[in-house]
Amino acid sequence: MQNLKTKTVNLNEGISESKKIEIRDYFLKTWEVDEKMYTQLVDDTAFNLRGDPLRHVILFYLGHTAVFFINKLLLAKIIDTRVNPVFESIFAIGVDEMSWDDLDDRHYDWPSVSAVRLYREEVKKTILEVIDRTPLNLPVDWENPFWIILMGIEHERIHLETSSVLIRQLPIDKVVGGRFGQVCEERGDAPVNAFLPVPGAEMKLGKPMDHPFYGWDNEYGSRVEQVEDFRATQMLVSNGEYLRFVEDGGYDVEDYWTEEGWNWRSFRQSQMPLFWRKSEHGYVLRLVAEEIPMPWSWPVEVNYLEAKAYCNWLSAREGNTYRLPTEAEWYRLAEHCNISDAEGWNAVPGNINLEEYASPCPVDKFKQGDFYDVSGNVWQWTETPITGFAGFRVHPLYDDFSTPTFDGKHNLIKGGSWISTGNEATLHARYAFRRHFYQHAGFRVVESERPLVIENDEYEMDPEVANSCENNWGDLFGAKSNFHNDLAALALAAVKDREVTEVLDLNADTGRLAFELAPYFSHITALDFSARFIRMPIQLQEKGFVRYIVKEEDELVLYRELLLAETGLAAGKEPILFMQENANNIKPIYTGYDLIIVPNLLEELINPIAFLEHIHERLNEGGTLILASTYDWETNAIAKEHRPGGFKRDGEPVTSLEGIQAILEHHFVLEKLPVDLTCTLRKSARCSEVRLSEVTVWRKKS
Repeated sequence: MQNLKTKTVNLNEGISESKKIEIRDYFLKTWEVDEKMYTQLVDDTAFNLRGDPLRHVILFYLGHTAVFFINKLLLAKIIDTRVNPVFESIFAIGVDEMSWDDLDDRHYDWPSVSAVRLYREEVKKTILEVIDRTPLNLPVDWENPFWIILMGIEHERIHLETSSVLIRQLPIDKVVGGRFGQVCEERGDAPVNAFLPVPGAEMKLGKPMDHPFYGWDNEYGSRVEQVEDFRATQMLVSNGEYLRFVEDGGYDVEDYWTEEGWNWRSFRQSQMPLFWRKSEHGYVLRLVAEEIPMPWSWPVEVNYLEAKAYCNWLSAREGNTYRLPTEAEWYRLAEHCNISDAEGWNAVPGNINLEEYASPCPVDKFKQGDFYDVSGNVWQWTETPITGFAGFRVHPLYDDFSTPTFDGKHNLIKGGSWISTGNEATLHARYAFRRHFYQHAGFRVVESERPLVIENDEYEMDPEVANSCENNWGDLFGAKSNFHNDLAALALAAVKDREVTEVLDLNADTGRLAFELAPYFSHITALDFSARFIRMPIQLQEKGFVRYIVKEEDELVLYRELLLAETGLAAGKEPILFMQENANNIKPIYTGYDLIIVPNLLEELINPIAFLEHIHERLNEGGTLILASTYDWETNAIAKEHRPGGFKRDGEPVTSLEGIQAILEHHFVLEKLPVDLTCTLRKSARCSEVRLSEVTVWRKKS
């Protein structure tokens, strides 16, 4: 594979014309090594087989990587003509193995292999023409057309690896060994593994936007995480070590498995790793295109569920607490071992980038610091479900690369494997798979008594909550007005000459009003009836960001990340106490306020009249009450006898404001004439409901 050896391209430095030549060469080598991988199929009939019953036939992946280039170049308006519209439809979308028991029985009318090869040649010619005619300006960033070229190249390199896993699952008589690099010949007994200490440190995760290497959207942003001291196995867990778990009946003891893991194991009836085989002569290992006597010194390749079960078995056996490393612990280990990123390589640090073998190798061959295979050989499962770092942004031309995996069900793998090339071989690479998924992945074990803390930063997909977030914070993403911002300004003006310490927000929603007011007052209590809603501002307060998905149009959505630091309101977050509370029956403890704001709450109450009759009890003398309401009593079917107005009494109309004034005048004075504020309720990018909320300011009598 030496003639195809290459690293991902530095996109910041160099001379434009020579950089274009470098990218062109990178594209050609990527194209060639991808096609070389398929030479391991015995003949063209094997393209129509499935390596995994939940994935497409192998032919799909031969066509898919070419189609990806065309579809992205069209989307970016770099080209304006399709090569083959039919192919660019059927080869566009793959199948993500979301559930092990959800078989995909869909039928596709696949074209011939020769037709796909001809299509690839046409696409190759098109891409080379784009590279040759497109001016290149450094640095190459997200807006640069060459970023899309790199996107296609790195996407193809991902499929080089994932497709090799599918080929590895084909029947052995459908593949031919020796056509794709040299398999490692070093085999032997499993070396003795040991736990070595790793000192803790504060880890800063995330990739800066000006990093010289191409990156997928989930790599960018930042997170600071304190990693405590831990101990980790010096080597990856070997086949020989894992054999003890198998022979001890580990696959038959439910206590060792998570609930998800046991369900998977029971469905599959698994008794050993997927790539192990057992014959009358003993165990053998299935590689991509051949089977060999079991190399006990090589790393075991398993899914997360099996790796976790092994750790639980080891914990029960030895009486210590063992688990997999977190993402931050893997980075700490890499830092401790001085693992350099690809631009610092004089030679690869281990069995990676297809520069050593076309297979794994012994776990004690490539030492990196005091440890082995921190980078390379096989990927390493972590305990960490993937999510975006603070500052994460979806790339507009590939909006579904990462976000579908931000569901708490896809765990990160780190370190790369022998066939990881390009972006996959970089330190910032972040790839994640469902926990039952197989990749060229193994694991190392961590010993730590400290409780495992897993960040959960999923996107909020509840339409009501997500639209509430947009209604609260949408002006940060381009909306022209914001009700909560306007209401806060009105409230601040109303009390600017008064002593106000304690504030009550009686319809917190997703928090905007409270954050607007917080810099000006000592303490703010913000209540909302719904736990679904109130958890969003709590997360914003604690983590500094929230994420949600809102409808753009029909099936299209927008991925939002709200960073509190970018709103200008982060400095005032400490005085806010967000609590869930039923405004129809508020606890007595919520009293003694100088300012109470009731934003569009009356129309949500069962009995607005009862609320208005008692609200004075929660205000200090001389305190201010601000009511905002659309008087939309019908939406929540509020009984007429509980409405303050909006009806006729004795034949005469009674407006809601008149009814409210009749109730409040016993304890309040209306200070200002009513003001209408626009309240926009979002439904989609181009469809909103606009309401007018009437705002009144009342002063409690002394």
